Amino acid sequence: MSVISALPFLKPVHLMSPRSSPGRQRRHTLPASEFRCLSPEDAISVFEIEREAFISVSGDCPLHMDEIRHFLNLCPELSLGWFEEGRLVAFIIGSLWDQDKLSQDAMTLHKPHGTTVHIHVLAVHRTFRQQGKGSILMWRYLQYLRCLPYVRQAVLMCEDFLVPFYQKCGFRVLGPCEVTVGALAFVEMQCAVGGHAFMRRNSGC
Repeated sequence: MSVISALPFLKPVHLMSPRSSPGRQRRHTLPASEFRCLSPEDAISVFEIEREAFISVSGDCPLHMDEIRHFLNLCPELSLGWFEEGRLVAFIIGSLWDQDKLSQDAMTLHKPHGTTVHIHVLAVHRTFRQQGKGSILMWRYLQYLRCLPYVRQAVLMCEDFLVPFYQKCGFRVLGPCEVTVGALAFVEMQCAVGGHAFMRRNSGC
């Protein structure tokens, strides 16, 4: 059993279907809504969503296909996908980092003994945007991280226009990020997730 499937607030959410009449055979359907860790088999769906979300805005993707597969092989437990009727509609991919600030190495490395989760990317499929799904997915992801005893904080880098979104999710601005991509500059943001004993007692962790 995966870690996520053992957490009550990350268990698949099933919409109740009407009761079958006597004698009618129950049809098997996919979960209406499900949150789970991603696997390397999800890489193509992940990249398709990411490419559409980022190429038109910045001209590049945070993670290329080989990097997506790299992290989903090394640390799938630090990813989270939102599926509706079996279709991926939004996702987050993270890895562990072992320094106070992000550097260029953080873009490609996973540090197994680190206590910081570097969130590489959050993306929502174009037909599901403007529905609050990004905020919901981030909230669930942070709740999940609070149940991992080795994680102390989550960090990310984003462009200026995304700062208000992540602030609403609980992140605070650390300042300019040391990492640049071409002409793009980023803001580094941090959210403390360790030491939430009350949260753990009340979330089934």
